[in-house]
Amino acid sequence: MARLTQIHSIPAEPQSVACETIVRLPHPRLRHHVLGYAGFRAGARVRIPHRLLPLSYAILLVDFAEPYALVTGARRTATVAGRTDWAYGVSVGMTPAGVSALLGVPMPELAEATVPLSELVGRRAAGLAERLGAAPDWPSRFALLDQVLTGWLAGAPPGPAGGLVTAAWWRLSHSPERLRIGALADRLGVSRRYLELGFRRQIGLSPAAVARTARFQHAIGLLVEGADLAGTAAITGYADQPHFTREVRALSGLTPTALCAFLQDHAPGSG
Repeated sequence: MARLTQIHSIPAEPQSVACETIVRLPHPRLRHHVLGYAGFRAGARVRIPHRLLPLSYAILLVDFAEPYALVTGARRTATVAGRTDWAYGVSVGMTPAGVSALLGVPMPELAEATVPLSELVGRRAAGLAERLGAAPDWPSRFALLDQVLTGWLAGAPPGPAGGLVTAAWWRLSHSPERLRIGALADRLGVSRRYLELGFRRQIGLSPAAVARTARFQHAIGLLVEGADLAGTAAITGYADQPHFTREVRALSGLTPTALCAFLQDHAPGSG
């Protein structure tokens, strides 16, 4: 199963100094709820505005510099609206089950939105950014996140069973190749209409939107690793490079060349 790329944003404007990033998988007991952690520090060490990229899942972002924490939901296209200024912190990718269990809200309520963490979890948000920022290094911060999120999960009421929609979301989000929604519905033994209604009720995006944003994120992952545009288009199932160019423009608001220039600052370390 392909690992999800977790580049939720890029600077809104080119920067003279590269951003530092480091990624880590969560503890196995969180694997159904948390996709991964990504630590970041702006090269200039000051808060800068960002462009939020399309995602098929939600992101908890904690900034140590101010400090504050917010949640951005799944979204179909990029945006620079709302609060997007941060400098030094960590992001947490959350599955639909993770949004429900950890934040106490259904995922559709967060679609296309950005919400302060405190509005969702109340007092549990207090001091989180300060505690993470005070930790001595990234391994310590990731271990603290494991501890905090495991505690939140233990205190959560029982959630709905994973079910067919969750299985379809995982399949679409993690597949590096192009999947047709009708064929996926047939494979799952339901109608395409049934699947679309289930996604809107449980995910907040249509199956086609999830597949589209996930394929875009897989392409970003290849570009970060140094793949060329033509090769990336072929591997991720775009019809040809012009099709890939149109999709990148539609989803990110940038040309592939401009997007690549930003992504050069996001090559992750292993930590």
